[in-house]
Amino acid sequence: MDLSAPTIDITAEPRALKRALGEYRTPRLARSIVELTVTVIPFAALWILMWGTLSAGYWLGLLFAVPAAGFLVRLFMIQHDCSHGSFFRSRHANDWVGRAIGVLTLTPYDLWRHSHALHHAGSGNLDRPRVGGIDTLTVREYRGLPRTQRLLYRLYRHPLVLFGVGPTYLFILDHRLPVGFMRAGWMPWLSTMSTNAAIALLVTTMIWLVGVIPFLLVQLPITLLASSIGVWLFYVQHQFEATLWEHDADWTFHETALYGSSHYDLPGPLRWITANIGIHHVHHLCSRIPSYRLPEVLRDHPALRHIGRLTLGQSLESVRLVLWDEEQRRLVSFAEAHGAATDRAR
Repeated sequence: MDLSAPTIDITAEPRALKRALGEYRTPRLARSIVELTVTVIPFAALWILMWGTLSAGYWLGLLFAVPAAGFLVRLFMIQHDCSHGSFFRSRHANDWVGRAIGVLTLTPYDLWRHSHALHHAGSGNLDRPRVGGIDTLTVREYRGLPRTQRLLYRLYRHPLVLFGVGPTYLFILDHRLPVGFMRAGWMPWLSTMSTNAAIALLVTTMIWLVGVIPFLLVQLPITLLASSIGVWLFYVQHQFEATLWEHDADWTFHETALYGSSHYDLPGPLRWITANIGIHHVHHLCSRIPSYRLPEVLRDHPALRHIGRLTLGQSLESVRLVLWDEEQRRLVSFAEAHGAATDRAR
């Protein structure tokens, strides 16, 4: 433990806790460069290795798609750090590294940075537009929908859609236009179209080098798998039974950041490949802490380990939780919501 670190009373105001965590906000240039290097080089090596094994059998090459997708997810997490201005001290360095990675992750960086900031600003607030997150209705909202819209919501929340079709649509199609920001000025269009142009240039170059079919056979499974992993991670960060949602009158940024975000306590290798994004409650409370310094916070202040803690097994159970019950103040399943309604009707 760092004896120089201030003692944090997690039962105190989360606002005071955020101030105490300020000392972890400073990025370390050498560490940032190392983190970037040990992500980019293995990703490129695995891509080349997968391409090189195509002649030996496609199923063999697909084995390399799994770790390659993991490193692509890790690149996205570095891009995520850049969007918060936490990976480098220089804003220009953060933005240009983020934009470059955005070409690989098919994500218009500046637009995504804007929408993600809106997510942080209103996360857990039931009365604000739920931008940049998983759409979640309250039990009351769901019951007030027409039958067709209820069916559509059930379809949207089905795991095959949420973690299969949805991520593919989001990263390959939805990110190609500034959907939801069409009339928000020039920035969404510039970010989206410049990213599209860079993607087109990169894809054209790679097809020229390796051919259309080999490129698709390598890149598509990596992209599809990484997209699903990324959406899954984003899902479990806020979709768990003991999360916190409030109406505007009772909502506070600091309390909802700490108690409405999970600590996804993954095994070491998975924690590393996801760049510690599972320490999400600390991240939401103080988003300027570099991802590689988040474990320092848990090391120096171990009481924070237990807030919103989810194991890998527990996270799988959260898939059935689809509605926020304002009376019970927890996420519930469709069956639980139906059962509660039946009990009240008796």
